[in-house]
Amino acid sequence: MKYKNGLTLLAGLLLSAVALSAAPSAHAQQCSLASVAGKWGYTYTGTLILPTGTVPVAAVGRFTLDASGNLTGAQTRNNGGISSQETITARISVNADCTGTGNFNVYQSGQLVRTAALAFVFDDDSRELRGIFESLTLTNGPSLPVVITVEAKRIFTTEEND
Repeated sequence: MKYKNGLTLLAGLLLSAVALSAAPSAHAQQCSLASVAGKWGYTYTGTLILPTGTVPVAAVGRFTLDASGNLTGAQTRNNGGISSQETITARISVNADCTGTGNFNVYQSGQLVRTAALAFVFDDDSRELRGIFESLTLTNGPSLPVVITVEAKRIFTTEEND
């Protein structure tokens, strides 16, 4: 009888060990600047809230993010029906939980025209980014209330897949 109880106990311990080892680790996937570095394509859409009323805004562009958190890119932006070409630079920080923030500078013809602070999250194994503007400030001083969201996807080239 003691032999049978011992085998039952051993079998139970082995089954528990196997079950626990199969459970996914809560910290298995973490983000870092190195894991999100690369080439990205994005769109953003939303609304500027001006004293005279709301103005729709949208952009499409691409950026490159390096493992040190430096971002450079270009976009075509449409603000209330007026389109313009812009370049962007930013400094990004990324947390282990895949959230992050960035401070962006936007230029037209080499002149700084505005800055923006964004909060974002990387998902789908760091292949997608979703973000929201936290602030937007024109170079001549005023901050504008905005509701603008961002969606980005990593761009893979043939060289990167090899």
